[in-house]
Amino acid sequence: MDTGKSVGIKNRIRTITENPKFVNSTRGMKADFKKLLIKVFSFVVIVGICYVILSPIIGMIVSSFMSDSDRYNPMVYMIPTSPTLEKYKISWARMNYLPTMGRNLLYSITLMLIQIFICSMVGYGFARFRFPLRRLLFACVVVMIVIPDHTIMLPLYMTFKNFDPLGLVSLFAGKPLVLMGTSIPMYIMTIFGCGVRSGLYIYIFNQFFRNLPKEIEEAALVDGAGIWYTYFRIMLVNAIPAVVTVAVFSMVWQYNDTFYAKLFLISENIVISKKITTLQSVIANVDKILDTSIQELYLSAGVVLIMLPIIIIYVALQKYFIEGVERSGIVG
Repeated sequence: MDTGKSVGIKNRIRTITENPKFVNSTRGMKADFKKLLIKVFSFVVIVGICYVILSPIIGMIVSSFMSDSDRYNPMVYMIPTSPTLEKYKISWARMNYLPTMGRNLLYSITLMLIQIFICSMVGYGFARFRFPLRRLLFACVVVMIVIPDHTIMLPLYMTFKNFDPLGLVSLFAGKPLVLMGTSIPMYIMTIFGCGVRSGLYIYIFNQFFRNLPKEIEEAALVDGAGIWYTYFRIMLVNAIPAVVTVAVFSMVWQYNDTFYAKLFLISENIVISKKITTLQSVIANVDKILDTSIQELYLSAGVVLIMLPIIIIYVALQKYFIEGVERSGIVG
C-alpha cells in the first residue's frame, strides 16, 4: 500500500511539473527574479556613483553655512547647529562678486558664441563637402582633441608674448605686439577654431550634420536657396540640439578655465575662477582670519557662489543638452 501511494504521489508530481502552465510560471518567476536582481544591482551602483560625485559638493555646501563654533564641534556632521550667511556675505564682498561675475559672463558668452559660429561652419564643411586633404584636416581636428593643452603651452606663450604674424606687425609698428595680460589671445584662438575644446565641438557638429538627411539641402537648392542661406536658415536651425550641447560645454569650460587665464595672465577681474585661488589669502589679510579651518568655510561659500550660474544654465537647458548629446553620437 505504501509503495502504491508513493508511486501515485510521484506520478502526480511528475504530472504537475510537466504541465506547460507550471513550466511557464516557473520560467516567469526565474525571469522576474533576474530582473529584480538586475534592478537592485543597478540601483546600488547608481547610488554609489551619485554618492561619490555629490558627496564633496554636499559637504562643501553644508560647510558654507557653518559657524565658527560648528567647525570645531565634533557633534556636527552634516547639519549645522547654528547656520549663518556670514561666510557668503564676506566672500561676496571680497570677490567683488557682481561686477566680476558680469565681466566673466560677458567674456565667456562672447567666446561661446564665436565657437558656435566657427565650429558649426567647420563641422558642416567636413560633413557635406568633398575637398582635397579633407581626411588629413579632419585628423588634425581629432589630434586637437587628444593632445593635452600643457604640451603646447610654451609655443602659445611665445607666440602671444611676441605677436608678429608673418612679420607684418614689426613692418608697420616697428616691434611685435605683447598680448600678455589681455583676453585678446583667447579671442584670436577662438576665431581661428583653436579655442578651448574647439576640436571636440567641430566633431560634435560634424557628427550631427552627417546624420541629417541630404534631401533637406537638395530641396532648398531646387527652390533657389544658396549655400549660405541653406546653412544659416535651414541646417543650423535643425541643428539646435547640437548648438545647445556645444553652448553648454563651451560655457562651462570657458567659465571654469584657469589654465589659459594663467598662461596669458588674464586679469582675475575678468576670470572669476582665478579669484577663488586667492580668496583665502584675501580673507587672512583683510579680515585678519588666520585660522585655516575657518578660512576653508569662506572658500566653500565662494565656490558655491561661483557654481550657481553654471548650475542654473544647465538646469534650464538640460532637456536640449541631453538630446544633443544623444543625436551627436557622443559616448563615454
